[in-house]
Amino acid sequence: MLLVCPNCKTTLTKRASKLGLVWICPSCNGRAVVLEMVRNVVPRPVVNDLWQSTRSGQNVRRKPCPACKRRMVEVPVIAGGLMEHLDVCTGCHFIWFDTGEFEGLPKVPPKISDTQPLPKEAQEVLATLRLEALRRKLDYEGISDSGPDHWLEVIPAIFGIPIEYNYTPLKYRPIATWLLAAAIAAVSIAAFADLESVVARWGLIPAEFSRYLGLTLVSSFFLHAGVFHLLANLYFLVIFGDNTEDVLGKRRYLLLIALAALAGDVAHILSSPGDMTPCVGASGGISGILAYYCLRFPRANVGVLYWFQWIRLPVGIMFALWVLAQILEAFRQSAGLSHVAAFAHLTGACVGAIFWAIDRQPLSRTDKDGIDMPQGRAV
Repeated sequence: MLLVCPNCKTTLTKRASKLGLVWICPSCNGRAVVLEMVRNVVPRPVVNDLWQSTRSGQNVRRKPCPACKRRMVEVPVIAGGLMEHLDVCTGCHFIWFDTGEFEGLPKVPPKISDTQPLPKEAQEVLATLRLEALRRKLDYEGISDSGPDHWLEVIPAIFGIPIEYNYTPLKYRPIATWLLAAAIAAVSIAAFADLESVVARWGLIPAEFSRYLGLTLVSSFFLHAGVFHLLANLYFLVIFGDNTEDVLGKRRYLLLIALAALAGDVAHILSSPGDMTPCVGASGGISGILAYYCLRFPRANVGVLYWFQWIRLPVGIMFALWVLAQILEAFRQSAGLSHVAAFAHLTGACVGAIFWAIDRQPLSRTDKDGIDMPQGRAV
């Protein structure tokens, strides 16, 4: 696991100390230390006050965490008789010390012991195991002790939409995702001026799928039944599409969306061959992206707001719940009780799973460390 300095973006150097591992920046001499190690050096009341202040929600978040890249909380403390600001990550419990900040904190008097210290190699192994155990605990814990990095993410969460935790830095700009999202938004917003007639003309009608030489298979992808339908699909496209595009590349990424959308349309036509209700939306293609993302980044986390409490779930669990919901919705659709094209969603997800199976590679180091991680009738 490579840690990066939040100040100068330099890769940190791992060093073993008497108390555990420390990650030091060779440029600015800052250091990253886990909270558990600080407890062994700094008096417990000081550390407890620091942590309570971190979780109070009264301080700003500025620097990215060296490990998980979430914004750390900037907490004011007295160090060496001066007011300093320590940066603390509520997600992985790392504390970032700029030069002189750690030395200014009060220290616990050293204990006198007759036991021999462990060799340097053993200390490093033990510290690494403790850090890995802490990371696994945080990866699989059910309830997060903090909300999202930005208050704007609360808005989709209020409507039951999951938000992304452990944002994975991208190697390339997701140009294809941005252009596709812009095209969908432009066409849908333009259609809102006369939505009913536009949907009736250019939506996919299963009983008349060959209209305009089958062009409605494409036009229906860019149309949406309302503002919330559009915003929800754009949200999932941008949130899960950027990482998927980064892994697949632009061509294979667009091929995945196109095949997932087309397969979803075919499944919808076959499930309702005589239906005259126009069907619009990009959810079939986006379902393919969702399936690929969840299978490719199984240790990524999403946050869900439930009764004013943030619940953190691995995307694998979220995907399993989503599939179950779509299966139940498919039964409702077959019984004529639902206007959601669940068969299109499930088929699009199958295309995403096939892409993942074909493209599947051994887990990289970042995967093992858990960082790569990362309506009318609507499709």
